[in-house]
Amino acid sequence: MCNKNNSRYRLITKTHHEITSNRFRKFHGKDRVTSTADSLTIYIVNVNKNNMNSVKGILLLLFSFVVAFTLVECKKELILSERVQQLSDAGLKKPVLRFNSEKFRQYVKSTPRNYSVIVMFTALAPSRQCGICRQAHEEFQLVANSWRYSQGYSSKLFFALVDFDEGPDVFQQLRLNSAPVFMHFPAKGKPKKVDTLDIQRVGFAAENIARWVAERTDIQIRVFRPPNYSGLLALVVLLALVVGLLYLRKNNLDFLYNKTTWALGALAFTFAMTSGQMWNHIRGPPFLQKTQAGNIAYIHGSSQGQFIVETYIVAVLNAAVVLGMILMTEAANKRDDVRKRRIYAIIGLGLVAFFFSLSLSIFRSKAHGYPYSFLLK
Repeated sequence: MCNKNNSRYRLITKTHHEITSNRFRKFHGKDRVTSTADSLTIYIVNVNKNNMNSVKGILLLLFSFVVAFTLVECKKELILSERVQQLSDAGLKKPVLRFNSEKFRQYVKSTPRNYSVIVMFTALAPSRQCGICRQAHEEFQLVANSWRYSQGYSSKLFFALVDFDEGPDVFQQLRLNSAPVFMHFPAKGKPKKVDTLDIQRVGFAAENIARWVAERTDIQIRVFRPPNYSGLLALVVLLALVVGLLYLRKNNLDFLYNKTTWALGALAFTFAMTSGQMWNHIRGPPFLQKTQAGNIAYIHGSSQGQFIVETYIVAVLNAAVVLGMILMTEAANKRDDVRKRRIYAIIGLGLVAFFFSLSLSIFRSKAHGYPYSFLLK
């Protein structure tokens, strides 16, 4: 009994000691420390898991962004290549592409672009009565044809035309109130002031347009004009008339020694050269021009340019002044009729005074700021 009781006592005591020890550890916070450490470990593991998930999410987001950006760029490249192909196919059929408002926005204003476009804004409808527009269109067509059939032809440059009746909103958007106008739309960026051809200064001859295109795009275009036999024909007719005249007058060639004949020929040549015929031949200006108000301008408003009709006007004015000088010279040389001499002198003086004053007035209108005038302002 004693042994059994002692064994039982030791078992109860051991059990009580373990319970007391557990309570002691709980009281002093040892289990609490152990529990906190375990919780911290679990938290760190959870944080690491969350961080890994966040990194994976960011990487997935970046990957999605790169894929989306690549798809957008590919789509842009696809759209650009389609536009270039469409322009190239149309350019093979017609060197000058005709755009309305929608096509202008699609092929000229839309981005991205890897090609330049030379656009002529004009009004070719007969109701517009723009003769200069038709002349400029012929020269523009000549440049486009020369580019189309040149060895350096590529899809880096296209020529297009926008008619006012087909794209009035384009004219309004670009603030154009006259025609014709030539503009260069570069592959990158917006057109600058120099991207508009100064027709008043250089004219719209095909060679001048090609030179301006080369300045803006670094693309050289050699203009090929179709053969023009009118000059050769006129020369042949003139030679035939001279030969025929000499043949008819073969027995009397005294007129070849006539001073008046040679004087008139020399004056005609002088009037042609001093009026600007050579400048017209080099620059190719328009015959005349419509103003913004719709009126016809016969005299160019700048000293840097002129119209073809202006050349004829200046030649006539110079001829009138010379005629007046000749009349006054004849009045001084004649010794017979005093009344006739007086009439010659008065008419000659009137011609010189009036037409010289008119020439000076035209010069003042072109050379702004010129202070002198005579009779007319």
